[in-house]
Amino acid sequence: MPADQAAGLRRRSARQPVSCIHCFSESTGSSVRLAHALHQMGHESLLVDTQGRLFADATTRSLFDWRRQLERGQLHTLSQPYGKGWYAPGLQADEPALHGVMLAYDHVIFDAGWCGAGLGLRPDAVHAVTIEIRHRDESMRHAYAVLKTLAQRARVSCVGLLGDPGACERVRVACCRFLGQGFADVLFRAENEDDAFAVLAVRMAGEETSLRACK
Repeated sequence: MPADQAAGLRRRSARQPVSCIHCFSESTGSSVRLAHALHQMGHESLLVDTQGRLFADATTRSLFDWRRQLERGQLHTLSQPYGKGWYAPGLQADEPALHGVMLAYDHVIFDAGWCGAGLGLRPDAVHAVTIEIRHRDESMRHAYAVLKTLAQRARVSCVGLLGDPGACERVRVACCRFLGQGFADVLFRAENEDDAFAVLAVRMAGEETSLRACK
């Protein structure tokens, strides 16, 4: 086992559940900026390219797709300034074979694009989300649908709302009204993406601290 994976397993052995972060954004750089924010706090992340838009042009891509890599137990990850990247278009977070992989990292970030292939929610994980909302009814409806799924099915540490301020506020108000105050408390909106990612990184670190304290 590589040294960095062994170190990750030792880190994760002291805190459960694993940390999944789902990034819904039309921008291809949002998930990368989040990974950098976490790295600056000393956290090791695996950024999963579920839409094939981040690492499709990598010259060192594996001949095997992600399913075959999981079967072989040999992921072909790409070294990045913030940790590791993994080209895995179509992968969802609830893929059973992912559990062992996730234990090697502080966070696993899923670049889900805008609509993505679905929101796979692991029962053994704590989930965080960044979601970019545009001033369009379609965008607000999709954002609310994602958040409603999270509120009903997952343990959620924080949700960062990005994009048009008015659209974000309308979605936030709908969540407060229909999804309960407990879920509304994890929502936050920042004026720009860099602020949102910095806040998300701090909140994820706080969530891990509380998990360790409860053990």
